[in-house]
Amino acid sequence: MTMSISKSGAKQKVVKANRKMKPWIRRFGRFGMMAKGIVFSFIGILAVMAALGLGGKTTGTKGVFYSLAGIPFGEGLLLIIGIGLVGYIVWQLIKAIKDPEDKGHDMKGIVTRSGYFISAIIYSSLSFNAIKVALHAGSAGGSGSEKTLSAKMLSYPLGQWIVGLVGVVIIIYGLSEIVSGYKEKFMRKFNVGKMSQHERRIARNSGKIGLISRGIVLSMVGSFFIQTAITANPNHTKGLGGALSELAKQPYGQWLLGIVGFGLILYGLYGVIKGRYEYTSFGN
Repeated sequence: MTMSISKSGAKQKVVKANRKMKPWIRRFGRFGMMAKGIVFSFIGILAVMAALGLGGKTTGTKGVFYSLAGIPFGEGLLLIIGIGLVGYIVWQLIKAIKDPEDKGHDMKGIVTRSGYFISAIIYSSLSFNAIKVALHAGSAGGSGSEKTLSAKMLSYPLGQWIVGLVGVVIIIYGLSEIVSGYKEKFMRKFNVGKMSQHERRIARNSGKIGLISRGIVLSMVGSFFIQTAITANPNHTKGLGGALSELAKQPYGQWLLGIVGFGLILYGLYGVIKGRYEYTSFGN
């Protein structure tokens, strides 16, 4: 009973903190979450198509941007996505610095908030690339942004330790998504009172499968960063596309790729629903 009251009090504290945020920030954050969901859905679609031999490919976000730019009205959609991702970046920075989710300053809170900050850095690059491709300012050849990032970090004093720490944070974040998906903890963040029974069912199923799938891929990406830290070789760094390619090389790789790709499609759907109905991060 005491634990239930404690959780309820913590939730109310978070909601009050978010209500202090300006409405445009909350709306921009919701828009950003939806934009992020759309990007992951496209990544999943291309992965499933590759697994089925239908002409798709194992690619990360930048590869998806070039694919989108090649379809009718794709550049306009890409520009909207790029601007939307700015909203996601702003909210990640707010969560890292202002701590509206009340994660605190203990070790768990610091790791979680560090993950938000790293996420903001990563999505800043993605937003920039999306807008650049939409405006014909990007070259189709570059897909090694993770290698470039790790190479820069390696050039800093204690660079290998920094890269290794980034890898650890990514793995912890990926594992937390797997646990959250498996235990359906994410449902606590939804304003279920505003959702129909059908919407709640879709949110639960897409979130569970989607978070587990994305958590697996993120854990792989984190392991690549750690391998880079150990070897001091940025060529070992791989992003989302590299992780999907590694899955495809495993025994029964096409099956694994198809399953994870489908999971990423559902993660994208979950992201859109989250942008609409989540209240602990974006207020009411």
